Amino acid sequence: MNDSLVLRIAGRPVGRYITRPELPPRLSPRPYLHPVTTLAGTSVTELSPADHTHHLGVSVAVPDVEGHNFWGGRTFVRDQGPTELDNHGAQRHSAFQLCDPDGFVEELRWVATGGELLRERRTVAASELTDCAWALDFTFSLTNTTPGPLSIGSPATNGRPGAAYGGFFWRARKEAEAPAVFTLDTEGEEAAHGVCADWVALAGATWTLVFAGATEQTRQDPWFVRTAEYPGVGSSLAHDQRLEIAAGDTVVRRIITVVADGRLDRDEASALVRKAVST
Repeated sequence: MNDSLVLRIAGRPVGRYITRPELPPRLSPRPYLHPVTTLAGTSVTELSPADHTHHLGVSVAVPDVEGHNFWGGRTFVRDQGPTELDNHGAQRHSAFQLCDPDGFVEELRWVATGGELLRERRTVAASELTDCAWALDFTFSLTNTTPGPLSIGSPATNGRPGAAYGGFFWRARKEAEAPAVFTLDTEGEEAAHGVCADWVALAGATWTLVFAGATEQTRQDPWFVRTAEYPGVGSSLAHDQRLEIAAGDTVVRRIITVVADGRLDRDEASALVRKAVST
């Protein structure tokens, strides 16, 4: 059963959260947000698009947790390339600690063959910024519940340059033309991809998404950016080396995304990020 809840701002729906999706194992089943919309109602997420069926709106997706695939699809194997493996994990909803119209606190278990690897606390909140923009505040805390250390990797750490995806990931709306992408200092996919920036913006025909790391640790994670192949932005947990988590330790990341109607310029994006992060 695809249990779900709806995020609302002043009674207006802006996102649906699916807690127990009915998905095949190859897609690494996990809770996700879709559709997410602007205040005017434009959808800014994609669910299982034909180009990447394992892209599930807004989710936390990691391609390598001790060799288990929590991203979906093929696994990149060093000296072999993308390979179909029977190694997919799943994120299972345990309970809501809090559930309000504008947000929730959720407990999840990351499980794979052999049992639980991680336990997650996820906090999601929606807040209005202006009459044409709102913010999605998304925090996830991953605790290693195994008896020993484990590590998080990416295709990049496994030998595929430029593919450091894994962590918070937003699959954006695909349109006839690729969206523009820019940071405070750069413009274009090549310039924005793989860099550490306070924020990165994706601007479509009638909408703009501005992603910001909301903690110092999160801002140290480079951005994963795609526009030409497909529109998507993520924050890389394992960019050039694996992220080690000792037994019992917790990794925390917080991303705030501004969801706006219209195409924002740099000054507008920067101002909305400042407002969202300070709220």
